[in-house]
Amino acid sequence: MNKEQAVSFDEAVNLSLSLATSKPHKAWVSIFDALGRTLAREIVCKKNLPSYNNAAMDGFAFKHGDNLGELNIKTTILAGQIVEPCLRETECYKIMTGAKVPDDADTIIPFEDCVSYDENKIVLPSSIKKGNALRLMGEEERVGSILLEEGTCLNSRDIALLASQGISMVEVYKKLQIAVFSTGDELKSPWENANENEIYDINALALISLLAEHGFVAHNCGVIPDNLEAATEYFTRMKQYDVLITSGGVSMGEADFVERALIQNGFEASFHGINIKPGKPTMMGKMGETIVASMPGNPLAAYVNAFLFLIPVLKKLQGQKKFNLDTIKVPNAEPFNLKSGRVNLVLGSFKDGMFHVFGANKYGSGMVKPLINSNALWVSDEKTSRIEAGDEIRILLF
Repeated sequence: MNKEQAVSFDEAVNLSLSLATSKPHKAWVSIFDALGRTLAREIVCKKNLPSYNNAAMDGFAFKHGDNLGELNIKTTILAGQIVEPCLRETECYKIMTGAKVPDDADTIIPFEDCVSYDENKIVLPSSIKKGNALRLMGEEERVGSILLEEGTCLNSRDIALLASQGISMVEVYKKLQIAVFSTGDELKSPWENANENEIYDINALALISLLAEHGFVAHNCGVIPDNLEAATEYFTRMKQYDVLITSGGVSMGEADFVERALIQNGFEASFHGINIKPGKPTMMGKMGETIVASMPGNPLAAYVNAFLFLIPVLKKLQGQKKFNLDTIKVPNAEPFNLKSGRVNLVLGSFKDGMFHVFGANKYGSGMVKPLINSNALWVSDEKTSRIEAGDEIRILLF
């Protein structure tokens, strides 16, 4: 792969996202199973929030007016009770938090703000704002307003909002079917014995776990056989998946046959090679309707490139409206060098409000410890060759 064949970082981002051209089928699920699912239709408010005027604090409810001083307690209203309006000019209700406020009261004074009170009467301070501690019907959301947009990936706070509407079932997009493969006859699974000439398959479990952290379930489909004919047959049986993820076998070595095996099954690459380090051999494209993402074989490169290019594609393909990765602007802690002429993916830790580069940016793409000891990633431009302490940069958090 020469440099002219490699696309830029931004081109790779745009080309990868352009692969997600459809949305999954829809299904109805219980609200108890809706966490992490993507809404297939918007949720409209059908019950005002709150649904009636209620007290924000324990205290006394009364009609605001001038020259109020001493009020007699008419009755006590507990949460869940309904009391018809019955106040006279110098009367108030004793009321608990969340209780419905009758229409003849418009202000709440907490117990602790009263000048004094007993079982029969209260003494108000010289001034209190009208509407104090009163939650008005519909002040948060009114019937007919949009509560959640189609394409929202539901979190626990969204579930609370659904519950407030008495919603028990929601329509969501079906989960993507994702397959993960590794390549190389030298690979062994963690439950197998590996001799000195063999290595354990890091990538499959790392990528499956990365996807799980972002809400996706992927199936480990093992190691692709190390010859073209067997690999071609292997991919023929995998076209029922929405996404195929491979690692290794995509550089220019003689044994790197993944692209050739995919092409035998109708694969068309959107790009093969990005002007970045690590992860230059990364390839993405389509095999029929199936998106194929081929990551490098080195563990660090496979993980970081899957995080940058694959996770946003999966979110978009799942129907989510928010699929781009969020960045935060922080100062850099220690100076470090990097090679210009390409985009550098720099690992480090975000702590104490600053970015701390891992190992002075001196590590290899086949390593694992830089990943373990990092929680952040900085994506450079192609021109920068050095970052000084105090320089502000935009980082991504794992």
